[in-house]
Amino acid sequence: MMIHEVTALAGKYKQRKRIGRGVGSGNGKTSGRGHKGAGSRTGNSRMAQFEGGQMPFFRRMPKFGFTNANFTINFWIVNLAAIIEHEDFKSGGVIDQKALIKAGLVRDESRVLKILGDLPEGVDSLKVKFDVTANRVTGPARKLIEDAGGKVNQTGTRRDRVRGIDRNSDDQTPKNLTKKLKKQEWHRKRDEAFARGEVLKAKK
Repeated sequence: MMIHEVTALAGKYKQRKRIGRGVGSGNGKTSGRGHKGAGSRTGNSRMAQFEGGQMPFFRRMPKFGFTNANFTINFWIVNLAAIIEHEDFKSGGVIDQKALIKAGLVRDESRVLKILGDLPEGVDSLKVKFDVTANRVTGPARKLIEDAGGKVNQTGTRRDRVRGIDRNSDDQTPKNLTKKLKKQEWHRKRDEAFARGEVLKAKK
């Protein structure tokens, strides 16, 4: 047989591999699955770093260095939809963390509060006034509240205070530049200088 004699149908009707038919099948007693146990069963899967119950390598490694995980900001998130559908806020009123805890929409004060602007289906605006005090209020939520005649006071998070960001101001650029932000600011100025045909050198 020559290569030009192989048709497009070659290999199309390959006989399936019959497993579980004993040593006479040519696939071994266990059909290539080893011995008994979870690994011989269909649907078995395990993590790539699993070491048979032995303490994994990444857990045996010494841990060192700095991580920002300890400074993660966790929010209690409440949508405007949940607020306007609650009996306590049917006619508007003051919305802050204590009021939401009393209404059962927030568990406690262990996290900072963030208000989102999702509304119930078929509703495109607020009909009542809310006086909202929260750490963060999203842009759409703030617009909906203010369009209805309400007020929004954002107290900001710890990170906002460190960076000098006033969430109630239209200018929310950081006033206290961190090392990372200073570097970004310098790169921005360098790019602007390059566009003018100038060379901006870093200060030593």
